[in-house]
Amino acid sequence: MTDFTEEDLDHYLQNQVDLRHRQVSNTVEEVQRMIKELTMEVSTKDSRFQCISNSGIHSDNIKDQPALTAKWSNLLRGKCAFNPAIQVLTPTLFLISVPIRGLMGYKERRTRQWRYYTLSGSRLLSPVREPEKLHQWLELESFLNPAQEWHDARVAIEGDIVPAKVVNVFKEQLEAAIEACNLASKVSILETVGSVVRIAVETTEGQIEVELVPTVEMMNCWPKKARWPRLLKRWPSTERVRCIKSFGFNLMATSNYHWLLSFSRAEQVLLGSIDEDGGCRRKGYRIIRQLKEDVWCPGSKPVITAYHLQTLLFWTCEKYPSSKDWRNLRESVLRLAKKLHKCTSQRYLRHYFVHSYNLLKYTNANELDIMAKKICDFLDNPGIYIH
Repeated sequence: MTDFTEEDLDHYLQNQVDLRHRQVSNTVEEVQRMIKELTMEVSTKDSRFQCISNSGIHSDNIKDQPALTAKWSNLLRGKCAFNPAIQVLTPTLFLISVPIRGLMGYKERRTRQWRYYTLSGSRLLSPVREPEKLHQWLELESFLNPAQEWHDARVAIEGDIVPAKVVNVFKEQLEAAIEACNLASKVSILETVGSVVRIAVETTEGQIEVELVPTVEMMNCWPKKARWPRLLKRWPSTERVRCIKSFGFNLMATSNYHWLLSFSRAEQVLLGSIDEDGGCRRKGYRIIRQLKEDVWCPGSKPVITAYHLQTLLFWTCEKYPSSKDWRNLRESVLRLAKKLHKCTSQRYLRHYFVHSYNLLKYTNANELDIMAKKICDFLDNPGIYIH
């Protein structure tokens, strides 16, 4: 068995992990500039869609903006360089939420029977697909005073805000914005299956695929489906949980009928404050992410993304909440690798906030098995991979 030392890991961090991070950061800045320009143009034509610079705490929908902005800035000062709307799933695959304006005063209602329509508005007698645990229906009645534009038949049917229709309107506006902003040589819309807007963006580092998702941002509320925190848990602290919940959640237009629950702001706060006790959790996570991207599961559309690794890190922190468990970088890396091996072998990774949902439910089983074998090889001889 070839092992590795703390010195080997520090060298790996400085010469490979940090280099990749700087490259990705530069790419994010390039993509962000173009998407900001495009969404700003879309917003001038259809005010229901906001520029991505208005995402999260900067949303026009937030009343108590100064207080939330101050809290967010204090929590993530120096820890989060990216726009909260941007999720880097892989170095060449980004997910960007486009905030929606005009839906304020949300109150979670008791779900009526699930309803399904064709995009032309005809009611379907039977569901095409039952909603997942992370899915939610959205009605105009859920909001205190929805803007009149949301009563438009192009986005709503019988009082239901239909994500596929919202995406279609956004896509039409995006196509016009690409021409208006003279970005046709840099940005092109890709063919998609289902209710997703996929675009290719040319950057100095190469082509990046971006999924643009219209998103309803819910501040100062927490969904009933997210049974969090858990009883008897020691991480994160009660105070931190209260703070995280104040940033709320999102509903993303990722399917024809249902809105997808997302907790990206909560996850950013958790990740940003994860080593306040002096541990090396984040370093371990970054090393595991580099190994995943280079060795275990490379490619632009891998079965395991940074989001899965982040979720795995949170669960591992719950199991090992003491700072003493995270003082040694070598042990931290091996602990995370073993946890990832277990998840890929069993094809099971629970969503951190909605526990009943398996994030690997629809993942290719053969690809997970191949990845599990590669991680097993690493655990047998970790030193040959850390160089």
